[in-house]
Amino acid sequence: MPLEGEYAPSTSGWARKQAEEFEATDGAKANTLRGRPIIVLTTLGVNSGKLRKTALMRVEHDGEYAVVGSKGGSHHHPKWVSNVRRHPHVELQDGAEKHDYTARELEGEERELWWRRANETWPAYDAYQEKTDRLIPVFLLTRIVL
Repeated sequence: MPLEGEYAPSTSGWARKQAEEFEATDGAKANTLRGRPIIVLTTLGVNSGKLRKTALMRVEHDGEYAVVGSKGGSHHHPKWVSNVRRHPHVELQDGAEKHDYTARELEGEERELWWRRANETWPAYDAYQEKTDRLIPVFLLTRIVL
């Protein structure tokens, strides 16, 4: 069942524009970041209860997706990480395909496997991890089939 609620645009102008243009064109436009494909993740805001849309690097393997809370190696998690931890039901749009998923934070060997896959997509993730003391979270998204 799709997420419902009021949409709250990102306060970051470029992020808002990219997510909205991607969604409005079914992924035909605004579908890359620095030449790499992206997806748009929709979460329910922990504090606001509003729908939040975030463009993230596309990390896909055999129909499952991972999202990485890197925030460029910042010492703080991106806000969407708290949203996913509290409300693991998310929507992911990859091109024209939009589906509901359940997010699960990964640990151990499973996290390492998906971390390697993420680095194949966006090699800067290793450098981001080196910049921060926090362990960058990786969430596995599994499609909800009704």
